Order: sequence, then C-alpha cells, then structure tokens
Amino acid sequence: MQIRNFSIIAHIDHGKSTLADRMLEVTKTVEARKMKEQVLDSMDLERERGITIKMQPVRMRYMQAGEEYEFNLIDTPGHIDFSYEVSRALKAVEGVLLLVDSTQGVQAQTLTTLQMAKDLGLTIIPVLTKTDVPHSRPDEVGEEVMRLLACTREEIMLVSGKTGAGVPELLEAIRTRIPAPRPSQLEAYRGLIFDFQYSNHRGIIVFMRVFDGMVKKGDVLRFAASGRSFTALEVGVVTPEETPVTQLEAGEIGYIVTGIKEPGVAGVGDTLMKDKQMVEPLSGYQQARPVVWSSIFPENQDDFTQLRQALDRLQLSDSSLSFEEESSGVLGRGFRCGFLGMLHMEIITERLRREFNIDIIITAPSISYEVTWPDGRVEHIYAANRFPDHGDKVSVREPWVLGQIILPGEYMGHVMTLLYEHEASVIDTEVFGDGRTLLAIEMPLRELMRGFFDRLKNASSGYASLSYEIAELRPATVTRLDVLVAEEEVPAFSRVVGMIRAEVEAKSITEKLYTTLPRQQFVVKIQARVMGKVTATKKISALRKDVTAHLYGGDITRKMKLREKQKKGKAKALERGRVHIPQEVFMKMMKGD
Repeated sequence: MQIRNFSIIAHIDHGKSTLADRMLEVTKTVEARKMKEQVLDSMDLERERGITIKMQPVRMRYMQAGEEYEFNLIDTPGHIDFSYEVSRALKAVEGVLLLVDSTQGVQAQTLTTLQMAKDLGLTIIPVLTKTDVPHSRPDEVGEEVMRLLACTREEIMLVSGKTGAGVPELLEAIRTRIPAPRPSQLEAYRGLIFDFQYSNHRGIIVFMRVFDGMVKKGDVLRFAASGRSFTALEVGVVTPEETPVTQLEAGEIGYIVTGIKEPGVAGVGDTLMKDKQMVEPLSGYQQARPVVWSSIFPENQDDFTQLRQALDRLQLSDSSLSFEEESSGVLGRGFRCGFLGMLHMEIITERLRREFNIDIIITAPSISYEVTWPDGRVEHIYAANRFPDHGDKVSVREPWVLGQIILPGEYMGHVMTLLYEHEASVIDTEVFGDGRTLLAIEMPLRELMRGFFDRLKNASSGYASLSYEIAELRPATVTRLDVLVAEEEVPAFSRVVGMIRAEVEAKSITEKLYTTLPRQQFVVKIQARVMGKVTATKKISALRKDVTAHLYGGDITRKMKLREKQKKGKAKALERGRVHIPQEVFMKMMKGD
C-alpha cells in the first residue's frame, strides 16, 4: 500500500506547525498563492498564541520515481491538557516525527508523548529543527536524542522549518522508514475517531482512521459508545480543504459528515461501525474526566440563555467540556464547568468572550474532593461552601499528580524552594549530558493549580519545562476557609485550602477584601475563619461626614448636639448591620490573583 500515516510529537513552540507548512509547500498540497503561516491552525486563538489547540489532519501527495504516495499527517496539540486526544491520534498512525528544537533540547512534555508512541510500538523518526539559527546546538542535542532513542546520528534528520532546508530529505525518510498500514483484518467497517468539529449546516463532522473494511456516502453507521445511528451524508479527505471522495478504505484517514446536531453523541477515541454489523470496538476509549472545576456567570443576567446556548455549541465540538446549572445568591444563575486543565479552561472562557461576545465572570478554579462521611456515604465535592465544617468526623481524599521537570542545573536551588512551598516531593533525578536535570516529582493537584506553572517559569528564567499526569487519590490535609463581613458569613468567598497555608491564605484574602470593599457608614470588620477560629482580621473605618461644617460661631453645645445625633444614626446603621457588597467586588475576588 502506498499510504504513510504519521503524526508530529513536539513541545509547545518547537516549530511543529511551521514544519507542517513547509511539507505542504514541498508536496504542492497548498498552492503558493494560498500559502500562509500556520495553515493547519484554523482558530485565531491558535495563531495569536502560536499553539495548536484542535487537531487537524491533512493528506499530501508525494511523488517518487514515478510512483505516487499518500501521506496523511495528523497535527496534534502539544499541551499536556490534551494528552488523551494525542494518544488517540497516535493510535491512528504507524509512525511519528519526534521534533526537537536544536536550541533547547528535549523538553518534559515531549518525553510524555514519546512514551505513548513507544507503548503503541510506532516507528519514531528523530528530527532536529531550527538548525539555521546561530545559537543552534545540533551536536549536543543530537547526543541527547541518541541516548533517548538508542539510535545512530545518521538516523537523525536536520531541518529548518523557516528556510525549508532538509524537508525533501525528511519526506523521503517518511516514505522509506514508516511502514504502510496493516491490511484489513475484517470485511466489516471499523473506524477510530480521533477528532470532530461542528458545522451549523452539516452538524458534527468526525475525523477518523479506517482500520477495517471501507465506508462510503449513504452508509448507515453507528457510534459504539453512544449507540447513536446516522447516515453518512458525505465522505471525504482533508487537503487541507474538505474534499469529498466516493469511499475511504482500510489505512486511509478522512472525515464523515453525520448531520447530527446534538451534544454528547460523538467522542474522541470512539469506534464507528456499520449499523447492522456486530463487531468488537477498537480498544482504548475513555470518557473525558474533568480535572479542574470553575463557575461561569454572565455579567448581565439577561445573557444567561445566550451563555447556555454558547456552552452547548462549544460542547458539540469539544466533548471534554462538561457543565451543569448552578445559582449563587450573589452572582445569580450560571454554570459549574469541568475542564481538562488550566489551559483548557483559559481557551473555553476566551472562546466564550470572542466567538459569542458574552461578558462573563469566572470564579477561581477548584478541584473535586472525595469526602467519606461517618455513615460510609461517599460524596465528591467541588464547591467550597459544601465542604464539611472543621471538626466533622470525615475522611477527605484529593487527586495528586506525578510530574517531570527538566531544567538547567543552575536553577535547581530556586526550583527546590518552589517545590517545598507547593508541598511537592522529588521521587527521582537524572542528569543529562548537557548539564540539565530531570526531576520526577509528586504533588497535590490543588497546589499545581495555585500558579505553579507560572512560578516555575519565573524561578528558572523560562528554561524549565513541566509535564504531569493525574495519579491516584490520597488523604488530604485541607480545611475550609470562611470569610465574614460585619460578622456575617459570605458563602461566595469560601475556599478549600491546605492546612499548611491556611493562615497565609486567610491574611491574603482579608487584605484583598480590605482594599476592594467600599467604606460604609459604620466600622466594618472583615474576618477570615479557619479550623473554627478567626485567624485574620481587618477593620474598614467608617465614612465620616462633617455635620458641623455649616455652623458658624455660637455655643459649642450646638456642635455637640449634632455630633451626638450623628453618633446615634451610626449606631442604628450598625444594628441593621448588613453590608451591601457591590457586584464588582465579587468579580475582583472571584477572578483570583
């Protein structure tokens, strides 16, 4: 078979999309007049940030010695949040290009994805990019890659995505080194879905690799996981425009237009099969499991229905987004949303603002805790105000992460201090030949979310790279932090914090509220309560109006009478006691640091 299916493994910003552009140019897949940077990154957000968010397959025609070959490239995201999607894309190909920046060397996230490729038994072609840059280190980085893959120097390809040098040789290496797809083992059709998107007119469009049999327009197909049947309205390939074809056979990669316009039907990793045929689905399918939770409220409650429609629409092209309705006494009606990680959360909220033009308030992210009550009932709690009170006889478990950090040796001291502050411990270390160190660490997920990634970049001047995977649940040493304003509890400000940092968090939240809450007609006390006792207090002094300003001359008792009257008024206001907290104060507090 003259088909080669491959993917590219690379760390963020190592030039994956740029190399893909050069391949499309050399194979004349995209005409020179239509060529632009990051052809396969279709979203504005991807272009601005220089990252790949959605997968994009593309078919190229490669001519060699009078024979025509079909190259199918799946461009995958490099960020760790999307590791499950990447694993499904790797299952759909026979080989990968391991792309390493020759100025930076191997990064932590590359190691994680590389291990997936090894576990799937894929052919790996090592490629060094940015070899035209003056500070490129191809010899040192080449040594690192040789140790990592146990390969020879001759097997490592040198390319420049910017100038296109080495790309024709790389295409030839793909032809000779990556094996053709295995022949069909069944007559029945089976296809692996590795991505899908939504179109207003055509419904859900699934991208899939045909493993067995063949599929054509008009076939009645079924999703193995959801059990939903549909008629294929169109079958085609991406070049990189969607091009209809009569049929797709075993080994080919393409798309199918389903016409379905409801969420929860398609899923990454699911198997497509013909409706009446009973065959075993392909292995490896998992339901998306949210890791980070956050609440999203419309700034204007009139936009609530529009926000629901926007989330429904996003879920049609992203099955890993989950949400449920909730209401807050302060912020009104909104949605509690589950995300794969912090980057996924950032992307969804940015898309809500841009694509649907909705002004939203997003609360500080939290995680889910497993709480076992004395009667044996187990509950998963991700809202702080529902967390048990201190003194309740419950056992709490929280998710931990296993991570890998690669950093230059000179930043080790700063990073070790940072790990201590975030309750992390080092399990193992390994020193590379170029002086960099690999740290295997474990830490609570809640600490990873507390700005760890940004602080790691600061501590290492941007040189450290981090990858992680969610590990098991472990006993948690956490407690609930409550905030009282004028001795009245405000549930919207409650949060779950680690006991070690409880006092620091208490001081931080009272300080922040002290600077954002407007002054009242009476003295307002702000308190943070942890483990049953108040650990931080701030007082906002009362507004004072000079009630005697209009008086002139006369006896002092006239002024004293007015001041006494003002004093009684303030005492009455204090008795009524309720402090009106404006909406913008909640917004500032919810948005986190």
